[in-house]
Amino acid sequence: MKAFHAEILKLLSLPGIWLALLIGALAPAVIAALDAIAEKEAIIAGVSTRLPEMGYSGLGLGVQGVIILGVLAVSSEYRTESSEGAGGQQISTSLMVVSSRLQLFLAKAVAVSVISILLCILAVILIVPTTHYILGDYAPLLEWTRLAGAVCYWIFTALLAFGLTLLTKQGMIPLTVLMINSSLVSFSVLLAKVTKLAFYLPDRAGFEMFMFTKDSVAPKAIGSLFDSYHTPVTGGLIMFAWVAVLLGIAAIVFHRRDVAA
Repeated sequence: MKAFHAEILKLLSLPGIWLALLIGALAPAVIAALDAIAEKEAIIAGVSTRLPEMGYSGLGLGVQGVIILGVLAVSSEYRTESSEGAGGQQISTSLMVVSSRLQLFLAKAVAVSVISILLCILAVILIVPTTHYILGDYAPLLEWTRLAGAVCYWIFTALLAFGLTLLTKQGMIPLTVLMINSSLVSFSVLLAKVTKLAFYLPDRAGFEMFMFTKDSVAPKAIGSLFDSYHTPVTGGLIMFAWVAVLLGIAAIVFHRRDVAA
């Protein structure tokens, strides 16, 4: 428990974490607002088709904050300090305080998960009034089961960023790849146009936990972001399996790695 508290305090002391929290809270609401504006125009034109997805698109595409969180939780440990700090790395100090590498690994993972949960809840709190303000009486009620799926998606995404950064020992590659994939170009969506195996990639399977309604469970046109392929439970299990394998590998590497390597 002490290690967990220490990791929470350590994360909150990082300058970049406040940018992550700001992005995590506001980006989903901004995306949801833009989506709601487009849907309102479709309603006026009589061609509305996506009301059930209102709000959830922001939760699906606005995970940049937890990606930054997962990356910073590890990359800050391996950043070389200035000459005033003897040019060392924080990871050496962390391992002196918490002698068990597994305990340190778990404390970091739990800290990232808890902050991700709180950040997702805050994002939902901002999304609800935003969509209702724009859509008025047309705004759909958010379902608790789908919101739970969104929370799981945020946790799993943060842990994927955490695990990838731990394997690479630096944040630039995981941050760049995951940020681009979650905001600009989804590689899984592009690959889905070529092969159905893309629906088993973690981000694409994770969408199934909350993005789709009961009426969209059957597979539709391959490659569309808003077409369902798995059930919510199956999609969640697939993404969980990816996270579990990645964290298992990362834990083994972290346990065996020389800190100075």
